[in-house]
Amino acid sequence: MRILTLFLSLTIITTLSFGQSEVPRVDIRNFDFETFNTGDIANEGKPIIISFWATWCAPCKRELNNIADEWEYWEETGVKVYAVSIDDSRTVSTVQSYVNGQEWPYEVLIDENSEFRRAMNVNNIPHTFLLDGTGKVVYQHNGYSPGDEEEIFELIEKLNRGESL
Repeated sequence: MRILTLFLSLTIITTLSFGQSEVPRVDIRNFDFETFNTGDIANEGKPIIISFWATWCAPCKRELNNIADEWEYWEETGVKVYAVSIDDSRTVSTVQSYVNGQEWPYEVLIDENSEFRRAMNVNNIPHTFLLDGTGKVVYQHNGYSPGDEEEIFELIEKLNRGESL
């Protein structure tokens, strides 16, 4: 079973690395400890952001907090944000209290075993993906510098105008 899982993970990573832009189907969980399949990430034809982060990652939290600070503008674009925590068993217990304290308007998912992270070929965080309305990855970046969120916002607006990236 472990070999099959490893094979499937490597297949997904290889596929994403060489131009496949679909989000892989991986079971992770939400705050209610319910299974969430990443293939169900959708937003009724509007752009989607998937942001991989962790409670111990200061740049991750800065990026997500800066987007939250400007949420009234972001919300007008119709974008949906999925903040995917990669906190492991040592720190996962702090995720919910941190998020509740921030009052993020995002869907927060937990990837405690890093299966989705590996499937998306995420090595460093923050790692942010922008998906178009059809669910295809059209942009990604890792790391964070102040102002990165403004670039992503502009890309979302381009997508909403029907422009390609």
